[in-house]
Amino acid sequence: MNVATRAATHALRRLSFTFATDGSHAASLASAADGGWYVESWILPPTGPAVPTALPLPGNRSENLRSQLIALPDGSVLVCRHDGERHDLVLLSDPGPGREPVTCEQQLATLRMPGLRLLPLPVPPGDAPRTRGSSRAPVALALGTDTRPATTAWLLRTDGSEPEQVAEIPGLHGGGVWLDHAGTLLALDRVNAGVVRTVVLDLRTGDVTPLLEIGERSNDRLVLFDPDSRFAMVRSDAPATDRLGWGVLGGGEPLRFPECLHMAGMFLRPVALRPAPDGPRVAVQVDHGAGSALALWRPAAGRLDPLAVPPGRLGAVGHWSEAGLRMPYSSPEHPAALATLDVDALLDHGPATATTGPVPLPLQLAPLGSGLPGPWRDTVLPWQPGTPRTARTAPPGWQLDGSTPPGDGGRWHPAQSLELAGPAGPLEAVVYGGDAWLSSPHLVLALHGGPADAWRLEFDPALQRMAAAGLAVIAPNQRGSTGYGLAHAMAIRGAWGGPDLDDILYLLDGIAGQRAALGLEPPALFGVSYGAFLALLAAAHAPADHVARCAVVAPFLSGARLLAEASSPVRALTTRLGGGEPIADARGPRDVLQLAHRLSSPLLVVHGDRDEVVPVSQSRSLRHELLRIGRTEGADFRYVEAAGAGHEVLAEEGAAVLHELLAAFLRTGRPG
Repeated sequence: MNVATRAATHALRRLSFTFATDGSHAASLASAADGGWYVESWILPPTGPAVPTALPLPGNRSENLRSQLIALPDGSVLVCRHDGERHDLVLLSDPGPGREPVTCEQQLATLRMPGLRLLPLPVPPGDAPRTRGSSRAPVALALGTDTRPATTAWLLRTDGSEPEQVAEIPGLHGGGVWLDHAGTLLALDRVNAGVVRTVVLDLRTGDVTPLLEIGERSNDRLVLFDPDSRFAMVRSDAPATDRLGWGVLGGGEPLRFPECLHMAGMFLRPVALRPAPDGPRVAVQVDHGAGSALALWRPAAGRLDPLAVPPGRLGAVGHWSEAGLRMPYSSPEHPAALATLDVDALLDHGPATATTGPVPLPLQLAPLGSGLPGPWRDTVLPWQPGTPRTARTAPPGWQLDGSTPPGDGGRWHPAQSLELAGPAGPLEAVVYGGDAWLSSPHLVLALHGGPADAWRLEFDPALQRMAAAGLAVIAPNQRGSTGYGLAHAMAIRGAWGGPDLDDILYLLDGIAGQRAALGLEPPALFGVSYGAFLALLAAAHAPADHVARCAVVAPFLSGARLLAEASSPVRALTTRLGGGEPIADARGPRDVLQLAHRLSSPLLVVHGDRDEVVPVSQSRSLRHELLRIGRTEGADFRYVEAAGAGHEVLAEEGAAVLHELLAAFLRTGRPG
């Protein structure tokens, strides 16, 4: 991104949100339409909107997508860039008014080891923001791991001094919750002999002492803590299942695990705490499937109260201050931004109760409600899909700042969450195209990567571009997707292209059949990474009249072929998920190369030539095989190698060109 266009930069994607510990600023990685990534620093005033400022790198460089960010109280951002075992620590800051609009980039230090992560140090209450570069006070803690079972801790400063090693402790440690305002006592989750327990690291002495040991072999983690009241929230499987509990550390009372904090099939995540005269108030994000909800939990009230937030996806991090509860938020028609919530106003607003049941749709489809169990199951908020457009307005107490509108002054295309009948039970899907999506002239069945991933009810530039081109899109979370419980996610362990392929072929059969009855072409297939592998398998196994065309990005050809060519981390993940285990059934081997002769629909293959996850050799082998069996490049298939692009080719610089290419091909079978 050229610094000359800095003032006009509008982010379409944001991730890696982090808040300064005093709540005055936030930081995020952002990407504009061209796909280049840069850092944003957000000002979070006590009143008024949150305001992002772009910090593009000099020389038109793009930020590393895997960079870690620490937002500092003076508005600068500490960035840790990873390149293998090299970790560069850099300070980015805005030059201020009246100066050249070039981001100040200060190289601080380099640490070398396989793994490194950063934690911000707390700012004591009442402390003024530190003046940039004038303080020797540390601002963050770095935790590093190497090939030994040990964790090393360094204090990081922004004055150019070397990182100060303060501890080296045995074992691997995750998590990180501060137990005091001074930043001297840190709770960490230690992994030892397959069990996770929370311990306390004293940065003054380097000593480690146990904190949580609830059961003899239980996994116990501290997830939230208030140093003033010593109120704590924990996650433990001591009650026989993984649950949230609470207590007062050092108070003499046992930890409690209330039923209201346990919802089967849901993942409850405490994101922020606010002290109150009647006891602590905790904002709890509730994730299930494609969407997420928000609730207020008050131990004194003994219940979990749903908050009326718009449908979409919350960011799993937050900061709660006098200004309100701030959290990242995204929905299909709202690019990721920062929401500010007045919790009391949202609580008073309350959810509206549905007065009618779901409207039946083809393929046994029905709109989903809030995705929540028990008393929330029939809750339908007035701005959910299926309600009148005029009623779909944000409730009092909800404000979204920084979400980028389309450049043409219109609106982004909305999507809804639908439940589809699958061969082994219902499947959730994110659907673009309104209620008439099934009868759209052009329809795309989109398959996500992973496989341990899922489509979310959030903004997606590639799917938006397809919708803008007049394509309806149905993006299912077939078996193997996360967010629907352990059984759904683990259904394909040791069976890549098994139950998930069954689900996709079942959907193709139903959708293609109904579209044929309407005189419409069958759906097109689109997939990325694992989804590309699955799309190619589906195109090969489905009847010829079930697939109009197929576009895949960064595909691999089989689990075994990926194991043979991928890097060590990818091989380890593939092995852990059973990707290399063969399936013995009537369909035969799940090897795209052996099925290439059955790929009869027009095909587009896109791959970055520097893909660090799925080697580009996988797509090159497919191209060579198609040529060998007599297919004509440019007529039967098209092959595109994106120079300099990695695995996230649809999110890197130049992604907008690929979005156009994909949308044009999926609509017409031609690249445009």
